[in-house]
Parts: sequence; structure tokens; C-alpha cells
Amino acid sequence: MSFQIRREEVLSGEQLSAMLEESPARAAQAILLAAGEGEVEAQALLGQILLDGQGIAQDQPLALRWFGIAARRGHLMARNMFGRCHEHGWGCSADAATAARHYRIAAEAGLDWAMYNFANLLATGRGVAVDHLQALALYRRAAEVGHAKSMNLLGRYLEEGQVCPPDSVAAREWYRCSAEGGDFRGQFSFAAVLAGEGRIDQAVDWLEKALAGGNLNFLRVASQALLGATDPRIQGMAAQFALRYAELQRV
Repeated sequence: MSFQIRREEVLSGEQLSAMLEESPARAAQAILLAAGEGEVEAQALLGQILLDGQGIAQDQPLALRWFGIAARRGHLMARNMFGRCHEHGWGCSADAATAARHYRIAAEAGLDWAMYNFANLLATGRGVAVDHLQALALYRRAAEVGHAKSMNLLGRYLEEGQVCPPDSVAAREWYRCSAEGGDFRGQFSFAAVLAGEGRIDQAVDWLEKALAGGNLNFLRVASQALLGATDPRIQGMAAQFALRYAELQRV
């Protein structure tokens, strides 16, 4: 059975996003209609659901096309996602230089996710020359507007004193903000700080949060890092991270 959405039922971008939570298949049909009607938020959403296969068959090349349509109409997240597709080869050949151009446009327009993604390329020299000063500035800008992942990386620059004076106090604060903002890497970083201060119970609490939200690569790396901990309770978390990694691999 398919849902039918009448022309007069075309919804706003916010309504479509909310509908995705409740009924992905019905939302997908409504998003298709709204995108065809020229609703730019729906065009960006259509790119995302095609990319994810959410309520609709996954189609990465078509997702790329819709991101491009919305990006040309000024949708900053669509521009960022157009860059992500090129960075990772979703629906096209991987091209970090093209990704960098689109991230830069959206970052200069103020999108925090684009600042973060462009900074990642600058920090690793993918598609652009390595530029840690610019990467640090972008992470800071994104962190200051609440981007949790950027907060963690800003904390790392400050902790290590890379292209900036080392500042462990500021690093700790950014790690805390990142952790409380829900970034699993920030939670891991803050747990490491707390463990170093001897606050083991709090460190374990944050490690458990990082464990629940972490992705495959993070879990693999974190499980190895935890093996080197001096406190047995922290070290004991390594097995839990390794087990969770194995579980996600089987999915």
C-alpha cells in the first residue's frame, strides 16, 4: 500500500523533517512532491534520504544531483553534503579538491559543519595544502557557535600546542563542552583528562557514553588506547570497546 499526498498537502521543510521521524515512507513521498514543487529544503532533504535510503531506495548518484540543485539555490547544508559526496565518493568519483571548494563556500557563508569538514581537509592535506593555522581558526569558529566535534579538535590543538601556545586549562574546557554536546570523541578526550586528575568514576561514566555512541573506527582505536591505561577500571573498558566493535562489524 502506498500513501498518496495531494498537491495541496506539500509541506514545509520543518514539517517534512518531523515526518521522517514518524513515517519515513510517507515522508519520502511528501519530500519528492515538495522537491518537485521547488521547496529548497525538501530538495536538500531528498538528497539526504536518497543518500541514506531512508523511506526510499538508496541512490547515491541521484542524491548528489539533488544536493547540487539545492546548493545552487543557496542551501548551505546541501552545499556541504555535495562536498561530502565528493570527499567520500558517494555517487561520484572521490575528489577531495572538489569537496574542499564546496566546503569552503559553505564555511565562508557561516555553516559550522562546513567549517569542520574544510578544517579536516586542511589539517590532513587532502585536496588542499596542509594549513594547520587555518584549520585551527575554522575549528575555533565552529566551536564558538556550538559545534561539538570542532570543540574536541580545538581542544586537541590547545592541549598539544600545535601552531598555538599550549593551554591545558582551555583544552579541558573545550573537551568538557564537546563531551556534554554529545560528541563521542569529545567524551573520550574528557574522560582521559578526568582519569589524569584521578576522577576515575567520572572518567568511566564518560567512557560509557563514548562507547554507546562511537563508530567502528573510533571503537577500534579507542580499545587499543585503553589497554595502555594505568588504572585497572579504565583498562577494563578496553574489552567493552572491543566487544562493541565486533558487534557493529557483524551488523
